[in-house]
Amino acid sequence: MLHEYKNEIHDLKQSNVHFAKVFEKHNALDQRIEDAEANRVILTDVELETLKKEKLLLKDEAYKMILDYKKEQA
Repeated sequence: MLHEYKNEIHDLKQSNVHFAKVFEKHNALDQRIEDAEANRVILTDVELETLKKEKLLLKDEAYKMILDYKKEQA
């Protein structure tokens, strides 16, 4: 997720507990979605779509925190 912000993500994971939780939950959802798409886990289309939407919301939240962090560092 957001690989171009690798340094900022590292710093935020160390200094911001909320960011770390958002990042961890996003990655867990990503793995669950990948498992469902590879038929390792059975989910309905609605369940899969719900997970994808939740993952996107978490990504948006993390991205906003990264941008705020970058502004603070400038």
